[in-house]
Amino acid sequence: MPMLRLQNVTKDYLTDGQRVRALDEISLEVSRGEFVALVGRSGCGKSTLLNLAGAMDLPTSGQVLLDGVATSSLKDSGLTRLRREKIGFIFQSFQLLHTLNVVENVELPLLLAGNQNARAVATERLAWVELDGLADRYPHQLSGGQMQRVAIARGLVHSPSLVLADEPTGNLDTSTGNTILALLQRLARELNTATIIATHSIEAAALASVLVRLRDGKIQEISRN
Repeated sequence: MPMLRLQNVTKDYLTDGQRVRALDEISLEVSRGEFVALVGRSGCGKSTLLNLAGAMDLPTSGQVLLDGVATSSLKDSGLTRLRREKIGFIFQSFQLLHTLNVVENVELPLLLAGNQNARAVATERLAWVELDGLADRYPHQLSGGQMQRVAIARGLVHSPSLVLADEPTGNLDTSTGNTILALLQRLARELNTATIIATHSIEAAALASVLVRLRDGKIQEISRN
């Protein structure tokens, strides 16, 4: 069973009283271990697709199934549980708490979930992204690439089955961005995690095992490396 399945998904929004179609009859399957890059011009539907895949929004029609569960069938509490247990989010702006040090940022989701082993797990994830020596530093003491690796460690701390990243290299220089892309590729390969990124990066398209080209809310092409 695919970790993520979109079946004839359409998403409409109301803007100034006008109905705007962000996604139009999208069908896509993503399995564990696949590294998927969503590419296309701004406004093509990449972020909307990520929001639906992450159970942050629901489709207007069609179905989004996460590990076989239709998101539209769940109430708010069920959607929250699904996101907390199954999905890791990585943001372009890092979204680290600057009053917490690195390891505290990473362990925070586990602490909020009542995990008694949060510090040990956070330390293990920091080692995986090669930042275990910076656990006591604060975000303002890190480079952009280091902050993004902390964000990745935080996104992985609950061992999600699906990781979603929206323009994860958008605020980074090319060299640092390539390092982050290689880390995300390694995440899919080594941890068998379904990994989807929305990106404008040519380098990301080259590394992805699956390339999905979007235009005007439709899938133009799906190619597999």
